[in-house]
Amino acid sequence: MKKIVPVIALSGLLLAGCAQVVSMLPEIGSVLASGGGLTTEEIIAGLKEALTVGATNSAALASKTDGFYLNSVIRIPFPQEAIRVKDAVAGAGFSSLVSDFEKSLNRAAEEASKKALPIFKDAILGMTITDARKILQGGENAATLYLQGKTQSALVSEFTPVVKNALQTVDVTRYWTPLLTAYNTLTIGSGQPRVNTNLEQYVTEKALAGLFHLVGQEEKKIREDPAARVTEILKKVFGSG
Repeated sequence: MKKIVPVIALSGLLLAGCAQVVSMLPEIGSVLASGGGLTTEEIIAGLKEALTVGATNSAALASKTDGFYLNSVIRIPFPQEAIRVKDAVAGAGFSSLVSDFEKSLNRAAEEASKKALPIFKDAILGMTITDARKILQGGENAATLYLQGKTQSALVSEFTPVVKNALQTVDVTRYWTPLLTAYNTLTIGSGQPRVNTNLEQYVTEKALAGLFHLVGQEEKKIREDPAARVTEILKKVFGSG
């Protein structure tokens, strides 16, 4: 039997609903049992390779200069809970302070993203048959969700000190302190509460959200675009188009 059956099942797991995926599983099993399709080992190898390629590309994109700052989808904006600071200060003619501050937040995320790939690879290497089965039965971004579930805690632990150091390296307080000072000066006597944003936590959360968004995009490309299947195992598992 041609490999189109397992290909449809594997790439289709992201395009079809759960009920459809479940209905495909017996057919996958019969192909594997007959020896004419992909083996369990090949499926796991393909999933691992897909995650490795996706994680590598995503970490590279996120960690380069302007990887966050010039990507409108994952760019880290001014903290929402401190938006009144931005509005007040920008309205008073200090827009450049706001821009410099936002850039420094994104620079910190870009720096922290350099730590992601080793953690991703450890999780990928530890993928089991059970993990692979869950991914096959999962939804559109099942592989990405697997990676997120396996690495989120470790990434938070690893990113937090890096973000802290990065914020110091890019001297974010040089922009944040004047913003708060200007805001507090403008709002004297207004009764507005003081703003106390945890920048380390904010940047860490936004950096991880942006990073996993990129991983999800990479997963989608591998599943849908033959040109993104850059190794033989990816071509074999996900089809050659």
